[in-house]
Amino acid sequence: MGTNTTSKAASVTALMTALLTACIAFQLNASMLSPALVIMGEELNTDQAMIGLSQTWFFTAAALFSLFLPRLSDIIGRKKVLVGMMLLMAAGSIISAVAPDVSWLFVGRIIQGVSGPTVPLALIMLRSEVSDAKKYGALMGLLTAVNGGIAGIDSFVGGFMAQNYGFRSIFWLMVVLGVIAALLIVFLARESKPSAGTQMDWWGVLFIVVAVGALLTALNEATALLGAFSGGTLMITIALAVLAAVAFVLFWKTQQRSRHPMVEIRHLRQRATWATLLTTTLAMTGIFAVINGIVPAFVQAADPGFGLGATEMALLILTPYALLGWLFGPFSGRLAPVFGYTRVLRIGLAGSIVALAVIGFFGLHSLPLMITGAVLLGIMYAGTVNIMLNGLGVVHSPEGNPGFLPGMNAGAFNLGAGLSFLVLPAILVATTSSGVVASYTTVVVVALVVTALALLASTLIPKPVSAEVAA
Repeated sequence: MGTNTTSKAASVTALMTALLTACIAFQLNASMLSPALVIMGEELNTDQAMIGLSQTWFFTAAALFSLFLPRLSDIIGRKKVLVGMMLLMAAGSIISAVAPDVSWLFVGRIIQGVSGPTVPLALIMLRSEVSDAKKYGALMGLLTAVNGGIAGIDSFVGGFMAQNYGFRSIFWLMVVLGVIAALLIVFLARESKPSAGTQMDWWGVLFIVVAVGALLTALNEATALLGAFSGGTLMITIALAVLAAVAFVLFWKTQQRSRHPMVEIRHLRQRATWATLLTTTLAMTGIFAVINGIVPAFVQAADPGFGLGATEMALLILTPYALLGWLFGPFSGRLAPVFGYTRVLRIGLAGSIVALAVIGFFGLHSLPLMITGAVLLGIMYAGTVNIMLNGLGVVHSPEGNPGFLPGMNAGAFNLGAGLSFLVLPAILVATTSSGVVASYTTVVVVALVVTALALLASTLIPKPVSAEVAA
């Protein structure tokens, strides 16, 4: 018995090493670039709107791949799919590192988006190895906390590398870590195919990818109307919205008739599904671009910002945010099975609203208060909300299709991140005539309202009774 327990612990430790490395490699795609966005624009001779759009397309691609890769992994092998994701992410990083202009940066970032469902796929693989609810919750918190940043080190190193060696050096580091992650998964993770022998519903994949892709592109075009009205842009927006609606109807019909549907319609109708996806999308839309784009840009601006360099900004803003998220992640994950996933989620969302209020009403006038708001957001969002939403995607997923909800939820995370970088910067540009501080305040207030809507949506998520234990 003792030998079996030791062997099992060693197996879980090895798996955690591989999965944690993969999650870190994926996270660098977002957080490590945050302090480098301004420098990226300068080195590629383009404006911040285009750099922000490259971020949006990364998250768009991540959202689209997240819709079906977890389901595909159930059929052909989770280990195989995760290794492929890491290698393609490394390939996209190489293209981004050598990009001669912003167009090639877009190509590289889109290919990197294949890694979108890394965290949910890692959580699925972990749950198949760890049956104890409390232990799984703690390990889930550790893995998922990476979504908020690698204990702040990534932001600090990203800012330092961008300032001293250019933004391309960051992508080369991503290449190295992507390859290392792939090798660790090959040697330390076990293969699992819970749906082996099932046919993949590729027609369903096609229609849902077209629906979500068209919707995101329509929203992108719509934000351009905030800056300047254009009849042509309006027509493109309407056409894309119609295409998205038609594609979704075709997806729905396909799922009703398919012998092996990608998603069962009865699962889509359940509150555990749509309420979780809605909450995730709204929370990401309200918060992601604030901490990863809006706040870094403001504190680096000379006037009326605080004139910080990329390294200083990362050290004072992004590092405390990510470090506290990393520290609180395992704690909130451990607390969730006992105190309740949905209850911990709502506490985190309420705290995130308070953090946004501190940033928007006080932080824009005081660097210490801006840091305070970032710290609180690290605890409440990165260390709590992010953990609970990822966890709910796994524990609410139906037994017969374990990759379904984590994949859809990963798509919702990336959809929300893309929307965040679409909507909030567009509002910032559209309101600049009212003054810089006023425009930044407006953006944060909009973010606060969207996060409040996420809190309301979270009240509709049912308790995952099977994943919770008595105190």
